[in-house]
Amino acid sequence: MVEGLAARHGERLRRFLHGRVRNTADIPDIIQEVFLRLLRVPNHETIRVPEAYIFTIARHVAQQHTLQSSPERTSVELAELPAMSDADPALQVGAEQCLNELDIALRQLSRKIQATFLLHRRDGLSIDEVSAKLGITRPMAKKYLVKALVHLRKRLSDTA
Repeated sequence: MVEGLAARHGERLRRFLHGRVRNTADIPDIIQEVFLRLLRVPNHETIRVPEAYIFTIARHVAQQHTLQSSPERTSVELAELPAMSDADPALQVGAEQCLNELDIALRQLSRKIQATFLLHRRDGLSIDEVSAKLGITRPMAKKYLVKALVHLRKRLSDTA
């Protein structure tokens, strides 16, 4: 059953995850985890709609992956930004300093507030999607986002 699902829905699952995972290199690992979790189900016959089940598992695994990697990956992503080879060196240094200040300011926030900000601003999720992804209420997600924005605005205006 699992092999058939992998063959029939593997590419669709890959596209599904592509829109939900920032680092596409992690997609094969996430897909593997999805099918490992499916293999752990004792009675596959009890699953009424296997296709829906694997996509539900994939959504949960992607959410866990995002939560585990969001705060830590900020520095890595900043380092991986494409170099501005044709830009004025002074502008390039200034941009790098701004990114470093942003990274430092983000790291001063709690993990939930960081995740809320990154999911909303970087990944483009709505407040409702952020609250669902983090397992918090919509008002709490809004509160975390406001806290992040106030902190970042204050922190970055102090350095300017």
